[in-house]
Amino acid sequence: MSVRVLGIDPGLTRCGVGIVDVAPNRSATLVHVTVLRSAPDLPLEQRLLLIGRGIEEILDAHRPQFVAIERVFAQHNVRTVMGTAQISGVALLLAAQRGLPVTLHTPSEVKAAVTGYGSADKKQVGTMVARVLGLAEVPKPADASDALALAICHAWRTGIAGGVMPSVAPTGRSGAAAALTPAQQAWRAAERSASVSVAPRSLKR
Repeated sequence: MSVRVLGIDPGLTRCGVGIVDVAPNRSATLVHVTVLRSAPDLPLEQRLLLIGRGIEEILDAHRPQFVAIERVFAQHNVRTVMGTAQISGVALLLAAQRGLPVTLHTPSEVKAAVTGYGSADKKQVGTMVARVLGLAEVPKPADASDALALAICHAWRTGIAGGVMPSVAPTGRSGAAAALTPAQQAWRAAERSASVSVAPRSLKR
């Protein structure tokens, strides 16, 4: 049975929201994708309300079973980080009110899961998202494809649809790394790098 995952690429000016259905064989189907927007000249509370209502409507209309949100990391632009964190908080609240499990994924983890390369650029991510979902064109703007990538990453990484990623065998056992596909090996590398003190850059630029 397929599972439905909602991915959120949080942002105060542009918030990407994408929903996919993922089958046990890891095939994914597009359900919905959009970019919610709020004008920079609006009061902060009105911007949060506007984006929040948009997320709420999508949650209630499509009823996902899981929610995946991009993990917020510190950047040089503190104002951008604050807006992203505020929208993430709104999304977390809305999901919790509906009893939905939420998982945060780093940009490197998402890129590795979808493209097999933890340092992939936005074009590569968008191209792979379109290929995985069987779309004729890459979803635009990039916030849309990033949200879909988050949803796909969550389903593939956690194995919630039935296709659990094999674990890496303990050090010293020959052939352990070879048992993983290039994408899975890249995921493991991204997962390890996420634990270091230097934070990856956000999917947003």
